[in-house]
Amino acid sequence: MADAFGATSTTDEVLAGVDLTGKRILVTGVSAGLGVETARTLAAHGAQVVGAARNLDKARGATELVRAQAAPGGGLELVELDLASLASVRACADALVADGRPFDLIIANAGVMACPKGQTADGFETQFGTNHLGHFVLVNRIATLMTPGARLVNLASAGHRFSDVDLEDPNFEHTEYTEFGAYGRSKTANILFAVEFDRRHKAHGVRATAVHPGGIRTELGRHMNPAHFQVMLDGINAANAAAGKPPFAFKTIPQGAATSVWSGIVASADEVGGLYCEDCHVAEPSEGTDLVGIRSYALDPDRARALWAKSEQMVGEQF
Repeated sequence: MADAFGATSTTDEVLAGVDLTGKRILVTGVSAGLGVETARTLAAHGAQVVGAARNLDKARGATELVRAQAAPGGGLELVELDLASLASVRACADALVADGRPFDLIIANAGVMACPKGQTADGFETQFGTNHLGHFVLVNRIATLMTPGARLVNLASAGHRFSDVDLEDPNFEHTEYTEFGAYGRSKTANILFAVEFDRRHKAHGVRATAVHPGGIRTELGRHMNPAHFQVMLDGINAANAAAGKPPFAFKTIPQGAATSVWSGIVASADEVGGLYCEDCHVAEPSEGTDLVGIRSYALDPDRARALWAKSEQMVGEQF
């Protein structure tokens, strides 16, 4: 069954016939795009979804369809979470732990992409701080709520291929900042976090994976210069043509969210645990110049352990 899906599969196709009644699932970034669609399909199949968002008013408006399509037993509750503020992250995590209800799945979906150089509330480079460190603290603080059989799905990206993490200069204090270089670092970090989280928790029946949703037109791209993006797209298509591959194709939002629910629910834990998935399958190793596959540095277990230690040092908290 898990092998029947691919790049054009949608969330509802992946979850066809799946009953999620009684499951409780956390999804971050439910105020737009993939987060809303992920929450919608999960609630429509009976899950109780906890949706986290920085702007709750925006999230309430964006998730009207989630509530309208929720199956009996399914539903949505919203919690406030600003991943660019560790105070907000810790407050959110503390409230969830105090509530005490377990999670069967956490989908770390929220993020920023290719933004101008900036800092989070805690002084971290914006993309690394938001995409990686915010989720690192949130997930580790609520890990005790993950029951045996639970999974973590980190939304990474083919953008990890732009750059490895830089553990010596994570905040670009000595390195020239580029929007996609910083994005690549944060997405590699998302994968390495899943690798190490999986290693630490699999003996207790909790697994983790990372996914690339595909290229989708969502609010995530709001910082991108259209001309620069076209140059990048032209380069990708030129490389595809030279390799005899078809032009790059954007996915719909339901297609983009499909790999998240496939890897979190449909695929077997042993199939995806500690790995990186794309187009509803486990990605193959690839050191080429295109945007398909996984670079070896992103799955390096020693690199994953080193990132974990560096992340603990940066946030001032050990897990």
